[in-house]
Amino acid sequence: MTSPLPRLALIAALALAAGPALAQTALSDGQILSGLQGLTDKAPGITAQQLRDMVRRHMEQNPGEQLTRPSLALNLDRLPQINVQIQFRLGSAIIEPSSYGTLGAIADAMHNPILHGYKFIVTGNTDVTGPRELNLKLSQARADAVVSALVTVFNVNPTRLEAVGLGEEVLLDPKKPTDPVNRRVQIFTVGRVNPGS
Repeated sequence: MTSPLPRLALIAALALAAGPALAQTALSDGQILSGLQGLTDKAPGITAQQLRDMVRRHMEQNPGEQLTRPSLALNLDRLPQINVQIQFRLGSAIIEPSSYGTLGAIADAMHNPILHGYKFIVTGNTDVTGPRELNLKLSQARADAVVSALVTVFNVNPTRLEAVGLGEEVLLDPKKPTDPVNRRVQIFTVGRVNPGS
């Protein structure tokens, strides 16, 4: 087992570098754990590839400007989930230091015995600023960056995580498509790592 000291040192260094930016709105550790637990048999079964296919199909069936097309309804409300604001450098997938505290809290929840045997899909979402195809690629890169940080910095087993970019297809506030609230990361609990064992 590796010592948690290097991880704690990195978190502390990132927090100090972030300064006042740490004031970002965040869920408490308890809210994260509570939001990700409670997967039931009534929850829809979904894979990362199914989500990618749904997004691609939605983009093909609903071309045109955002104001003339519906938001993709994923019907994943019955899955345990959280929405978090992870800050990235503008137009990139580089996670801002101010968000590593939130990622650490998410990792702590994933390491909790209550969630230890579960797997998750991390989705990236954008607002409608910029070309639609570029937003899809950016959201995938950002979801990949979150998964990478959870694995490399916070030691979450990579077999428990998959990343999916949803682009601008699932707006949190469709009436305000350019609002920053639409730029978010969602994490869904989607099943057991080894079902039946």
